[in-house]
Amino acid sequence: MQLPALTPGVLIRRYKRFLADIELPDGSVVTAHCPNSGSMKGCNLPGAPVLLSVSPNPNRKLAHTWELVQIDGFWVGLNTMLPNRLAEEAIADGTVAELQGYETIRREVCYGSERSRIDLLLEGSRGRCYVEVKNVTLVEGGQALFPDAVTTRGQKHLRELMEVVAQGDRGVIFFTVQRGDGAGVAPADTIDPEYGRLLREAVKNGVEALAYRAKVTPEAIRLTERLPVFL
Repeated sequence: MQLPALTPGVLIRRYKRFLADIELPDGSVVTAHCPNSGSMKGCNLPGAPVLLSVSPNPNRKLAHTWELVQIDGFWVGLNTMLPNRLAEEAIADGTVAELQGYETIRREVCYGSERSRIDLLLEGSRGRCYVEVKNVTLVEGGQALFPDAVTTRGQKHLRELMEVVAQGDRGVIFFTVQRGDGAGVAPADTIDPEYGRLLREAVKNGVEALAYRAKVTPEAIRLTERLPVFL
């Protein structure tokens, strides 16, 4: 996935979940849209180098969007609108070997008793495979962790994936790690112990947990390698 030309800056603060004040190289300060509703623990450090996209739309309230932040020498992708596209691209081009053999990929298909929308539905001669994609940006102690805040929505998704597996379909929780460090992915039990409990229960009941790392640069983001999931 190619990125647009990005503008450098330095993070002053992130606040109200969707806003961030950024100092530009000329010393001016802009308020940028933050496309990430999580806590962004470990990524919202004042003084960190950031990269912003700039919208040409004159009607947008905020022209700048905060796309990347540099932490411990690694660029981290913050935009939660990208992981679904990254996963779809990596499945389509064969990078994700575990999800090959399906003829079609559809996005945002209704499923489950609570009528959620699955991120990706793969269909074909192999049957149906429901793929729920999660964005991972938190790394602690050399390990990527999810979630970075309590997520009742994420807990619901795990219950619904267990439902589709019980009905004979394939269910996958797919962790997209948008940073270059972290030896594997594990549930952040100290942040959301219920999510960790449900993830382990889901895997025991046939839900597959896959994790792939993205190579993140100022020019492009793409999934490159599978990571282990530690439960």
